[in-house]
Amino acid sequence: MADAASARQQIMDREIDGALIVDPESRTDTLLVASGGGTVLATTLDGILGRVDKAEGRAVRVVDVAPASRHDFDGLSSFYLVVGWCVGGYLCASILAISTGARPANLRRAAIRLIVMALVAIAGGLGGAVIVGPILGALPGSVVDLWGLGALITFAVGAATLALQGLFGIVGIGLAILLVVIAGNPSAGGAFPLPMLPPFWRAIGPALPPGAGTWAARSVAYFKGNDQTLSLLVLWAWAVAGTVITLVAAALRRRRREPELPTQAG
Repeated sequence: MADAASARQQIMDREIDGALIVDPESRTDTLLVASGGGTVLATTLDGILGRVDKAEGRAVRVVDVAPASRHDFDGLSSFYLVVGWCVGGYLCASILAISTGARPANLRRAAIRLIVMALVAIAGGLGGAVIVGPILGALPGSVVDLWGLGALITFAVGAATLALQGLFGIVGIGLAILLVVIAGNPSAGGAFPLPMLPPFWRAIGPALPPGAGTWAARSVAYFKGNDQTLSLLVLWAWAVAGTVITLVAAALRRRRREPELPTQAG
């Protein structure tokens, strides 16, 4: 059926989360779901539409268009992988602050922190991608793509944490945790995908690293990389903004601390 093929493509493009294909010539309809985008959502669609069809005296055949890996428990591996990358980002930035002072003394030290953060991000992105892919078999998809995504997530969170530290000192670590953990994790669409979240969490989730990262990771793993451009732009925005603010804050701090040149008489 053309409608079924179109619905499958829309699910793979992440435009819709499921589709009910009604066959007028049969008493059995087909429900298309994608458990790779969230097992709870797929199960909920099955339960709701199954009851509706049963009330109409019809049966439902469920077809999983993008099934979650059998080692991906409840489709949560993408979420926990992204959480791990986020934790690595703000922990590395926090360690740099605790060991050498919350605010870098000058522009050179700020640049060194960002370079260290980038190296940690590259290593952490690779480690996470290899563990969930070849080692555990929890996520299918390209290891290279997941590596790049993990490096970007880790650096974005780390750079944002460094920026907050540059602006607010040690308090910046707490603000980073507030954004990434307290606001970011519940709105990331992990256990409950975005369509199932309350309006507030659904609105802020895609703009925060955990939400953008989880969406992109599922796209890489189960949807052939479709519909991840916006999420990647969000992560790049956090990375670039964090880098710029870190450097500017360090430059301004040094300028304020420079002694005024003595004026010469006459």
